[in-house]
Amino acid sequence: MAANSAERSVLGTGLRHFALSVVAFGTVGAAAAGGAYMFGNEEASGPQVELALFAIKDGPPPELKTRIGADGANQIANHGAEPSLPGIEYLEEDGAQSASFKVIEVSEGEIDAGEADVAPLARAPLSGFHERTSAGSLPKIAADGRTPAQAYARPFADKTGAPKISLVVAGLGLKDRHTMAAIRELPPEVTLAFSPYEPKLQYYLDLAREAGHEVLIELPMEAYDYPNVDTGPQTLLTGKASANNLRRLEAVLGKAEGYFGLTNYQGAKFATDVDAAAPVFEAMQKRGLAFLHDGAAARSVLPQTAKELQLDFRVADRIVDTEPTADAIDRELLQLEALAIQNGHAVGVGYAYPVTIEQFRNWSQGLKAKGYQLAPVSAAMNIQADPTGSPTH
Repeated sequence: MAANSAERSVLGTGLRHFALSVVAFGTVGAAAAGGAYMFGNEEASGPQVELALFAIKDGPPPELKTRIGADGANQIANHGAEPSLPGIEYLEEDGAQSASFKVIEVSEGEIDAGEADVAPLARAPLSGFHERTSAGSLPKIAADGRTPAQAYARPFADKTGAPKISLVVAGLGLKDRHTMAAIRELPPEVTLAFSPYEPKLQYYLDLAREAGHEVLIELPMEAYDYPNVDTGPQTLLTGKASANNLRRLEAVLGKAEGYFGLTNYQGAKFATDVDAAAPVFEAMQKRGLAFLHDGAAARSVLPQTAKELQLDFRVADRIVDTEPTADAIDRELLQLEALAIQNGHAVGVGYAYPVTIEQFRNWSQGLKAKGYQLAPVSAAMNIQADPTGSPTH
């Protein structure tokens, strides 16, 4: 009898321990499930976006900027341009984009590369600055004397008197990826120059102006090694009659609307021939345009010809990427800084190489801290433009 009681006592104890264990584990499981229900994120298992967090600093965080409005953003998205936002990685999977989650730090300089004012420039065409011709819509001086150069230049106010530096990226339009990087990645004070042979020229000009960039069109001119150096069917030639060159000029001018001037594409030989250059410069002056020369021409007659014809004109101080490497470009940019101190304003031209765009972007981020101003190249030509898009004399 005593043995039976002992057996029942051991069995009972085991059953009680088992029951307590079940209750304990059940309680923990219920608490975990409740916590997940109350505090969990039901979207945690879906696609996630990588966040960019600012480094901890005293004072308010830097303001983020939107350089391109909703319409422009939609155009870029529809055009298939690659995203380029600090702190976000996009992975391609079977043609579709998916975003992975990772928290990183982004310094203030990586976000705030330019001035706070990045309002888009007025959409072209502006009323009164164009005329319809057999060559297309060509720029003209408005009835009140205002010029297309004034109308389409980016407004600039010298608020500090600090030395000014202007950067121009030429050769845009032919490579979509490089063109979109220049439009989106560079500060709006950087002037962009486009090839006249790009079929989507107006599309790119509209996006560039919406991002705040003033724009130039490249004018093909005869090189010493022409036609081995092929600059296309609209090339201005020294051996052609002026009427032929003027027709080619008008063909280039009629490609798009919204540019404030022209810049040379090649043209070392053309730049030495005053008889060829003078009629072309006179036509530009009568249409109220400006002209930027990259400076790559010995014995050039263009500066004196422009002065005699009262054409808004500037020769760039440096071509910064004749050696397209990061170190070489940085050395040229340092030379621009020295020239800006010496002369008050320096102009540098680069081309649509990825390394040029990257170095321009990185260098411009610290320019203000060095005591310089980044200015559109139109400011180096003394072209005055009103912030509303209505130019002043």
